[in-house]
Amino acid sequence: MKIVIVGYGRVGSQTARVLAEEGYEVSVAETVPDKVERAREQGLTAVEGDGSKEQVLMQAGLETADAVGGFTGDPDTNYTICQVASRHSVRTVMRISEHVSDPRYDEFAEHVDDVIDPERLGAAGAKTALLGGDFGAIADLTEQLGITVLQVPAGAPIVGSRISRIDLGERGRIYAHGHSKDDLTIPLPATHIEANDRLAVIMKTGTVDDIRADLFGIDPPANGW
Repeated sequence: MKIVIVGYGRVGSQTARVLAEEGYEVSVAETVPDKVERAREQGLTAVEGDGSKEQVLMQAGLETADAVGGFTGDPDTNYTICQVASRHSVRTVMRISEHVSDPRYDEFAEHVDDVIDPERLGAAGAKTALLGGDFGAIADLTEQLGITVLQVPAGAPIVGSRISRIDLGERGRIYAHGHSKDDLTIPLPATHIEANDRLAVIMKTGTVDDIRADLFGIDPPANGW
């Protein structure tokens, strides 16, 4: 895969580094000259310019890209980046912040393949989104993070809820969803949970009982599951 990352700050640079180390072709668009130079020193193709402009994205390799990530600090800029990129039939991922309102989030989610808040799980979330939910690609999980798949029991309070509205806080995030007979995939924001669905959750170690209790309304037993 070839991936274009716009914004070489903390999230963008970490995501680019991990992807490049795993053999993906990564190019960067960035407005700050020092960051452009830093990306080049890391062996990446880097273009200096405003990545929300189609000409700059083309210089960064948009025409042959498989995915584009808007990882600047401004959600509106990232949305524009994804809108431009989507005209070229590539996967689009944008970074938001915790301050984005619900109506604005819904607008973003309707037109972008994946919306992430990397303040919670950093580059792991950004990379997974860019690769379309390939859990084998999550190489930067540490001993403090783990991944598990939970099945939704009938009668759970989250049945009928939209996945995009389930907030696990600092403990983790739902990364994939599958109805009872479907494969796990990155869910659309409007996806509703049904009984017997499966949820793939990346979480901090030691929190699975609490997360299961929150999602399913079941008190965790004293001796674990």
